[in-house]
Amino acid sequence: MRKAFLAGFCAVTLAAGKTVAAEGPQNLKPAEGPQNLKPAEMPPKLFVAISVDQFSADLFAEYRGRFTGGFARLLNGGVFPSGYQGHAMTETCPGHSTILTGSHPARTGIIANSWSDPRAKREDKTIYCVEDETVAGSTSSKTTISLVHMKVPTLGDRLKAVTPATRVVAVAGKDRAAATMAGHKADETWWWRTAAFQSYTGRKMPPAVVAANKAVKARLDAARPASDLPEVCKAYDKDVVISPALTVGRGRFARAAGDTSAYPASPDADMTVLDTALALAKEMKLGQGKATDVLAVGMSATDYVGHYYGTAGTEMCIHLLTIDQALGKFFDGLDATGVDYAVVLTADHGGRDIPERSKDHGIPGDTRIDGSLAAAKIGKTLADELKLSGPVLYGDALGLGDFWIDPKLTDAQRDAVLKRAVAIYKDKEHVQAVFTHAEIMAAPAPKTPPDEWSLLERAKASYDPQRSGDFVIILKPRVMPALQSAKPYTTMHGTAWDYDRRVPIVFWRKGMARFEQPLAVETADILPTLAAMVGLKIPAGEIDGRCLFGCAGP
Repeated sequence: MRKAFLAGFCAVTLAAGKTVAAEGPQNLKPAEGPQNLKPAEMPPKLFVAISVDQFSADLFAEYRGRFTGGFARLLNGGVFPSGYQGHAMTETCPGHSTILTGSHPARTGIIANSWSDPRAKREDKTIYCVEDETVAGSTSSKTTISLVHMKVPTLGDRLKAVTPATRVVAVAGKDRAAATMAGHKADETWWWRTAAFQSYTGRKMPPAVVAANKAVKARLDAARPASDLPEVCKAYDKDVVISPALTVGRGRFARAAGDTSAYPASPDADMTVLDTALALAKEMKLGQGKATDVLAVGMSATDYVGHYYGTAGTEMCIHLLTIDQALGKFFDGLDATGVDYAVVLTADHGGRDIPERSKDHGIPGDTRIDGSLAAAKIGKTLADELKLSGPVLYGDALGLGDFWIDPKLTDAQRDAVLKRAVAIYKDKEHVQAVFTHAEIMAAPAPKTPPDEWSLLERAKASYDPQRSGDFVIILKPRVMPALQSAKPYTTMHGTAWDYDRRVPIVFWRKGMARFEQPLAVETADILPTLAAMVGLKIPAGEIDGRCLFGCAGP
């Protein structure tokens, strides 16, 4: 029976149908009913989708031989060590938006963690990716969380449209991870903020989350001793001086009583997410109903550890080995329920180590961005030169990604600003390429494997013409988009280069025959692969991904 299942693992047919309209997945027609769901033999009763934030393909390769817990279990499944978040703007929100939608950010509408909207009616022109900026009092830093900006349905949304009994639950360390993986119709969506799990306004807190918050409060109220240093981590035990006020490399996650700020950047945070996700799965009896359920888990601490300490110190070593064991306990807990579940694990983006340590590792070309590319600085230069008033340019404070020209300017003034801005940025030492709206729109969508995409194709996969900038900046390779003084963040991701684009993708189900496929695939391929497991039809033209293995049909 299990062999029969594997043979039909990707036997999904792409049926002709309408593309989901720009305003979102409300165009799905659940009234068509569950008869449209044609499952392969023995479909799983529960999908578990795990994102390990900033878990690059490089980290996966470095540590895979040291894992003995949950990661080791997954390595007995279908392993794709060269997965890609193919787009240019490799940040948390756009990366998570691809995992369970099968779509690039150009289609999901989630082009970055935040973007500028010069036409926004409020004074704050920055829009957070999971914010409803129309709610009174919401700002980009104090947001009303909403998924109004995501234009496409998730796996959970699609399953609910044809089998309303499907339940969808998400637990994550970040709101943008939980929301974008859960989708528009999730039953429970919980994320960590400051010192407790929170959800959308008005959501009732289930007993499992109440208990989790109580347990975390007790943990935070007590001091945390330093972790032991495993033998395999001793090679990483070396101080790296970033600035006179900041040295990293030998951290052990010791934490004073009441210190909530250090908690997210520790393995404790991911353990809390896993414990809470498991408790909700048990409380709601996920996988024990009439339909296939979805549990999305966003392990965000790896990202914070990378940002705070880099990826090649004791901090990352201790962290990965600890969450490996925590994942093992999480899977053991799911096993105990007797539910037949299938797992996919991936990451929202990659990342790389701090330039100061990279130079010691034989990469002398690493450097930090100089800060002269900021929209405000270049905008002032343009305003002075062209005798214009106002901000002129909106965009990133460091000079990465999308830039918008003030819409209040005349067409002639906008043309002049665009021409000079492109010329100025192209002349900057740290800039590899500048693409205008017209150039990106004229470029065809990428069709080749993601490791072959040009920089323009990477920008295209990130570009929403209604939301993206008037021009887009691509930094040169090895330029770290983080300032030396930006404590506590020592590193950043977000670039169009493979160290930020490459992530592992691993599928696992009990009894599945192990295999490894080393060629480049995409996180957008996850949705059609999972859809095949339950025979869920995806109308042609609605997604960017493809079924990954054992596929039958078009």
